[in-house]
Amino acid sequence: MFKKKFKKIDNLFKFEISDNVTKNVTAFYDFAPFPNYKNHQNKHSLNSIGENNFLFKQLKKFLGNNSNFIEIGSGTSQVSNYLAYGTNNKIYAFDPTLKSLEMGQLFAKNNNINNIFFVNADIYDDVIESNSFDVALCSGVLHHTRDPYESFSKIPKILKKNGYVIIGLYNSYGRIRTKIRRMFYKYFGKKFVIFFDPILRNLNKDPKKNAEKIKSWINDQYEHPVESTHSFDEVLRWFELHNIEFINSIPSCDCATSVPSDIFKKSGITNKMERIFQQIRMNFNSFGDEGGLFIFIGKKW
Repeated sequence: MFKKKFKKIDNLFKFEISDNVTKNVTAFYDFAPFPNYKNHQNKHSLNSIGENNFLFKQLKKFLGNNSNFIEIGSGTSQVSNYLAYGTNNKIYAFDPTLKSLEMGQLFAKNNNINNIFFVNADIYDDVIESNSFDVALCSGVLHHTRDPYESFSKIPKILKKNGYVIIGLYNSYGRIRTKIRRMFYKYFGKKFVIFFDPILRNLNKDPKKNAEKIKSWINDQYEHPVESTHSFDEVLRWFELHNIEFINSIPSCDCATSVPSDIFKKSGITNKMERIFQQIRMNFNSFGDEGGLFIFIGKKW
């Protein structure tokens, strides 16, 4: 599975991290782990949250059993713990921030989730053997790296033939609302974004209960030291360069469909103008509310 030396602590594999940008991002998440676990959260409440998430519920069903899965940039590994719970899949949570992984590891230990493994490493360091995984998820991560395309190029290598990659990136068109709010945040601070950010407005209905989640969301959306945005067509080029067949996306490339009912069912890419229109539309729906994140699913040939 691994092609470089590591230190092993229970089910956590620790590698040396050398990239300075990664170290900078790691220091940021050491201060503000994202996403944070709620107080008294257990595997049953986490499973309930996962089952109410359109993407993760479909992903868990798609994995079935006996699959090798990796989440690159797992943070506190809530998604990985959800995907591991109740299955016999081998789930790997991969992240450069040791503190975040330790939170996920503690949750897995306390909830007797034994089929999850934690990997403390940087994607740039290329520590994983080729052809190791059936599915790789990397959402909300590549746009926080030194070179998002270079980071992405490491993922197809670790996939088996016919393996699937799922990547989530901030959209160049769909993140306009957040970019404007971020600009005003620099001048007016927390009170401004709590009023204008739909996610924060909802969390602020119970500020004491959601204090940590409010802090995490503000840090991730408005104070992150490294951030880039990307378009549908840019990711389509990435896929083409690495023999990845486009399968589907959220939102859909097709203007007639906002969210596909089956994200693992092959869909068309339509034309460039439709794709641009779909991305602009993100600013006027829930995708814009949530920071303009879009998802692309591809299959390795």
